[in-house]
Formats: sequence, structure tokens, C-alpha cells
Amino acid sequence: MSEAEHIVVMGVSGTGKTTIGRLVARKLHRDFIEGDDLHPTANVAQMRAGVPLTDAERLPWLRRVRDAMSEAAADGRSTVVACSALRASYRDVLRTAEGRVRFVHLAVPRAVLEHRVEHREGHFMPASLLDSQLATLEPLGADEDGVEVPVSGRAGLTVRSVLAALG
Repeated sequence: MSEAEHIVVMGVSGTGKTTIGRLVARKLHRDFIEGDDLHPTANVAQMRAGVPLTDAERLPWLRRVRDAMSEAAADGRSTVVACSALRASYRDVLRTAEGRVRFVHLAVPRAVLEHRVEHREGHFMPASLLDSQLATLEPLGADEDGVEVPVSGRAGLTVRSVLAALG
């Protein structure tokens, strides 16, 4: 049996991590893990109030995401994960999951991000935190197993771009 592979669809709020991640998971016949569902209740309340999380507050959440990937790998399953993974140090935590961990950074122009986060409903992340997320975002390093994919207006095109970039 081959080693499990995890594709972490990453980026700031509003990039379409969940939408693209679910579609990529469906195309690849993999489990989908929504990283936002693994946030402790206190983190969600803090972000909903417009207060950015500190690195120390993010760490338990990142470990939960990593552990979910490792649990899937222990069962022989590969996954697609939606997780912001904004800093290299956050990705370092995720990379310790069992199996191969690859990153897909969804790159979206700021104006599009602003429009998306201002007009979406039912998400705890307010538009006021977009600047904080953009300031925190560190691009993938040359030593990281990942790709950056510009997001087109259509999810299907973006999914095809993701799959092509991953090979």
C-alpha cells in the first residue's frame, strides 16, 4: 500500500479553501477535512469578535488538524484539508502528520478577497481580520512541498489548475 498523501489547501480567509478543497477531494476520491471545524470554541469566539489569534492560540488548533491527517493516514486514507496555514511555522506543524503533506496556496487578488469576505454569510471570520491575515501570510518557501495556484473566477477551472500543478 502506498503512503498516505495530504493536500492542504491554504490561504487567507475568502480564497475558497473549503469550496476548492471539497471539489479536489471529490475528484481524487479522498476524505475532506475542514480545518475550521477543528478550532477550539474560544478561538472561534475570539475571531468572531474581530480579534486575531496569536501563534500560541493557533498551535493547539494546528495540532488538531495535524492529528486528523495522521488518523486518516493510520487508516490508509489520503486527505484534502482546508486550513489557512499562513506561516511557514504553522506549515511545519502540519508537515509532522503521518504521510506526505503537500500545500496548495490559493492566490486571490485583494479586491476579490475583500468582496468575498464582506458578502459571505454564516462564517465566523469577519472582514475586519483580512488585513491581519494578509500581514501574517508567508509565501511557500522553495524547500516546501507545495504550489501556488492563481484562483480563477470559476471553481472548476481552479480545481483543474490545482490538479495540474500537483501533477
